[in-house]
Amino acid sequence: MTGFLSRLWRRLALAATAALLLLGASAHASSYTQTRYPIVLVHGLFGFDSALGLDYFYGIPDALRQGGATVYVAQVSAANSTEVRGEQLLAQVKTILAISGASKVNLIGHSHGGPTTRYVAGVAPQLVASVTSIGGVNKGSRVADILRGVAPKGSVSEAVASAAASALVGLINLTSGGTGLPQSSTAALDSLTTAGATDFNSRFPQAVPSGCGSGAEVVNGVRYYSWTGTLPLTNVLDLSDGLLTTLSLVFGEANDGLVSACSSRLGKHLGDYRQNHLDEVNQLLGLRDWFSTDPVTLYRQHAARLKALGL
Repeated sequence: MTGFLSRLWRRLALAATAALLLLGASAHASSYTQTRYPIVLVHGLFGFDSALGLDYFYGIPDALRQGGATVYVAQVSAANSTEVRGEQLLAQVKTILAISGASKVNLIGHSHGGPTTRYVAGVAPQLVASVTSIGGVNKGSRVADILRGVAPKGSVSEAVASAAASALVGLINLTSGGTGLPQSSTAALDSLTTAGATDFNSRFPQAVPSGCGSGAEVVNGVRYYSWTGTLPLTNVLDLSDGLLTTLSLVFGEANDGLVSACSSRLGKHLGDYRQNHLDEVNQLLGLRDWFSTDPVTLYRQHAARLKALGL
């Protein structure tokens, strides 16, 4: 009987220890992405916060929140200049700080969201703890250069392209609630060309590398990071991959289908991944290269990185 009770007590002790370990792991998981400052996600060209219940950053805000992060998803003009979008984001950042009581935010921008976040950090660095650019058009896009070449200012082709883009933006606004925002597809296109990006960088050079490596990690108290995808075709079930693969042929260098790897560099570069431009935000609907890092995991890991830095 004594031996039986002894074995029983050992088993109960082991069970209790396992339960405590599981509780500890759960507590760790719930605070894994709990940054000091709120995270603000910023969409790119023709983007939105949520349309018809579909998040632009598919599954990413919830994953960050589940780890303890305070997350806001900005909605700026789907198509407009970097400066116009930047001013809209700045106003939203001030509102977020007033609501949350925080003194700064961590900005994470995808595609045109990269330069948009850089604008806010450039004009109001005291409000920004970090800027992270994902597939950011930081030095322009070859695709934008070609589009501007075939649709020069004042041409009929520009008018036709602008009308088509306006129709798309109208649909995006109707489904996402962004109808009150000013839109200009031509202003957006000009911002995303190499010439437009070069002009922007002359005024906001913070953390932009001179070559294809990393830039300064800290400028004016703001930390800068970036990562990108370099594989246009990642999943044959994803209908968008065909278009991105076709567009990738104009680059002649590593790219994600819309932005070259070198153009995406900003601050401390965190890596190139087997992702295309839409995979970078876990689109379409999570279809991606099944043998590569989950895009959602990259955002979670980065939030943990910011947390470790006290941001």
